[in-house]
Amino acid sequence: MRRFAPALTGLVCALGAWASPAAAYEIDPLTRQPLDNALVIRVRPQNEPVALPTTNASLPVDPMTPSSAVPQMSAIQREEVAYAGSYAPGTIVVSTAERRLYYVLGDGKALRYGVGVGRPGFTWGGVQTITMKREWPDWRPPAEMLRRRPDLPRFMKGGIENPLGARAMYLGNSIYRIHGSNEPETIGTAVSSGCIRMTNDDVADLYTRAKVGAKVIVQR
Repeated sequence: MRRFAPALTGLVCALGAWASPAAAYEIDPLTRQPLDNALVIRVRPQNEPVALPTTNASLPVDPMTPSSAVPQMSAIQREEVAYAGSYAPGTIVVSTAERRLYYVLGDGKALRYGVGVGRPGFTWGGVQTITMKREWPDWRPPAEMLRRRPDLPRFMKGGIENPLGARAMYLGNSIYRIHGSNEPETIGTAVSSGCIRMTNDDVADLYTRAKVGAKVIVQR
């Protein structure tokens, strides 16, 4: 599988805006921040046969994909935990410091998930709402990125190799989203450009619970 080193800007946040290694580009085109510690993600050419893994078959079957198999889960298991926050049921709270996401159930309980968060310089905090949800979202690199990387595909259909993963929940009118990942080993780390990444299994679970209009609180 080929590996690309993306520039920092909503890697999967800005519809998969990818670039060459950081050493080649000193300033991110959208955030205008210095590029450091380039990310590496895996992208399989669309005409290359895919050998799908069979772990995590709990992901609901999608009619738009040939298999419900997803990449192997991270070691961070979701679990119901005691939660003392005063947020209403259905609220999502992301603790950047803990690298955990809490879905508030009410009655002093919440579901806790492991997540990947923004790396240094790309963390953020605030309140957003879920404005849109998509299953197996497609990827269309923006024109600015295609000018830099004409070798990138103009379109990548949603699926197991798409860096947006199995599900995406879009946050307000920002470039950020909560989404799945084809790199489950990065869950629990600070590697993204600001998006909140989850395993495909976990994001599919959260997707069934979170509603459009739900409040999302991101704590630094």
